[in-house]
Amino acid sequence: MAASFSSSLRSCSGLLALLAAGVALSGCAGMSEMVAPAFADPGKYELYDCKQLETERKALANRTADLQKLMDKAQTGAGGAVVSELAYRNDYIAARGQAQLADEAWRRNRCRETPPEPTPPAAPPSSAAAAKPASKSGKAIR
Repeated sequence: MAASFSSSLRSCSGLLALLAAGVALSGCAGMSEMVAPAFADPGKYELYDCKQLETERKALANRTADLQKLMDKAQTGAGGAVVSELAYRNDYIAARGQAQLADEAWRRNRCRETPPEPTPPAAPPSSAAAAKPASKSGKAIR
């Protein structure tokens, strides 16, 4: 009788440990917004000009989006929430922290987005070349 009680006590304690780990990991997700800047160097963007900040902000936005996709994909598998947290969460938080600091430097420097360069219209084919088909030798046929 004592052996079965000890066995069920161990299984309950194991279940409680898993439950506590799940609660702890889910709590980390909500805190990432407050903790993110702690994972980045606050002086990194102090000497960046607006062009450098623009490039960095785009790269960090792409990195954050990629990590979010990887985390979402990992969560679809068995034990995915744990895998997602262990494999990607720290990188995601660091990228978010860097992005927040880059955004602060962007605002501090009063930077503006660079407008995209207009693409020149495609030149229409010349009418003389279109009117005369070429022969195999490369000369125009008359």
